[in-house]
Amino acid sequence: MASRDAPEWTFKERDVLVLRELSRDPQLSSRDLARILEEKYGIDVSHVTVSESIRGMREEGVFREAIIPNEEYFHFALFEFKFNPEHFAEGWRPAMEYIRDSPNTLFYFLSDGEYQWKAVMMFPDRVSQSRWIHEFYKHHGEIVDNLRNSIVHNVLKFRTDPEILESLHESEG
Repeated sequence: MASRDAPEWTFKERDVLVLRELSRDPQLSSRDLARILEEKYGIDVSHVTVSESIRGMREEGVFREAIIPNEEYFHFALFEFKFNPEHFAEGWRPAMEYIRDSPNTLFYFLSDGEYQWKAVMMFPDRVSQSRWIHEFYKHHGEIVDNLRNSIVHNVLKFRTDPEILESLHESEG
C-alpha cells in the first residue's frame, strides 16, 4: 500500500495476537502461528486463515515490513533540519526529496514545535556520513537554516514490544 491514508482494518483479537507473536519472532510461519494461537490462546484456526489475515493486513498497510540491519553494522545518526523561510518556497521539495530518497535514510518525519524535519540515517562509517552532509549542503545549502547531527551510539533497544499492540484490539471494542 503506497497511500498515506490510515489503513481501514477492523482488528479481530486473532489479528492482534498474530502481530504480537510476529513482533516477538518475525520469522514465524503461518503454521507456527496457528499452533501458537491454539496452544497459548485457545484459538483454533487454520494456517491458511492466519496466512490470509497476515496478507490482508500487509496489503491494507496495517504494518510495514522493513529490513533493518543489526546496529553493529552501521553508524546511525539523527539529523534535524530547519529550513530557511526565505528560500523555502522554491527549495523545500528538492531538499525533502533528496533526504527522503537517500539510501542512507531509514526513517524520515516532521515534528511539531519548531517545525523540524528529522531523519534517522544510517552510514557504513563516519566518513560517508560527513560526505553525505557535505553533498546535501552543496546541493541544498541555501534552503538549510540549521542541520543538527546527533550520533546514535550504544543502542539499548531496537524492537517493537508485543505488548504495545494489545491496544489495537482494545480501541476497537
